[in-house]
Amino acid sequence: MNILVTGANGQLGNEMRIVAKGLAHNFLFTDVSQQEGVETTYLDITNMDDIRKMVSEHNIDVIVNCAAWTNVDACETDPKLAALAEKLNAEAPANLALAMKEVGGWLMHVSTDYVFGKEPYNVPCNPDQKGTPTGVYGTTKLHGEQNIKSSGCKYVIIRTAWLYSEFGKNFCKTMLALTASKPQLKVVFDQCGTPTYALDLANAIIKILEKPVVGTYHFSNEGVCSWYDFTKMIQEYSGQTECDVQPCHSDEFPSPVKRPAYSVLDKTSIKETFGVKVPYWTDSLKQCLKNIEAWK
Repeated sequence: MNILVTGANGQLGNEMRIVAKGLAHNFLFTDVSQQEGVETTYLDITNMDDIRKMVSEHNIDVIVNCAAWTNVDACETDPKLAALAEKLNAEAPANLALAMKEVGGWLMHVSTDYVFGKEPYNVPCNPDQKGTPTGVYGTTKLHGEQNIKSSGCKYVIIRTAWLYSEFGKNFCKTMLALTASKPQLKVVFDQCGTPTYALDLANAIIKILEKPVVGTYHFSNEGVCSWYDFTKMIQEYSGQTECDVQPCHSDEFPSPVKRPAYSVLDKTSIKETFGVKVPYWTDSLKQCLKNIEAWK
């Protein structure tokens, strides 16, 4: 297969580069920015003509869309950034879906737990659960899902949550830096979910590519924790235990957007449909921290 990956220089895109090594497929890694040390083909996914041209020139069978606008707070307060989020998170996926429909290919699209959250609940979210976003970012991602579904293309939508990796900016790397430099730290305990190691998600995507089935699925690691618990484990596994990490309430850190209080995703369908193996969150965290240390 010829597989085009968008957002190749982000967290998930970089992990896709790793899992692609040694596979029989041909991968084309694209982004709007360059990254030192890796080959990246320029592609603006808001430009329909450019997408069509690249799909045609490389005989693309599958697009894996890892690209998104993810600055959640900024697009909540700035109308221009909100419009950009809609363009990247909703209109661009529609472009990719149309391009794949025209050639009979597949679109694998990564979405988010932020499509939920407005309605209170304390059980894991199912893939067929109605989206109830609380802010601009979640709304644009939900629009992207809706555009893909209405396009008529063959698609797999994978919602994920609390993504982290060795690459880019993410909660894990931020907490590593803060617990190493601050004597005390407060972290919210009243938002619960499951961390997702981007490498595990990339491996799941490769597994699904073997025999895709149209639908919306969920992927995160197994287990449940709060941001406070997540931080405590980062601290323990990294050996940076001198920082006094304390739990606090969300309202102690006012945010432009209300984040989902319970972001646990039900992964039954992705496991049963594709045979995807889902690691426990602390096991994956240990592996990521080992990699971060080894790559210093």
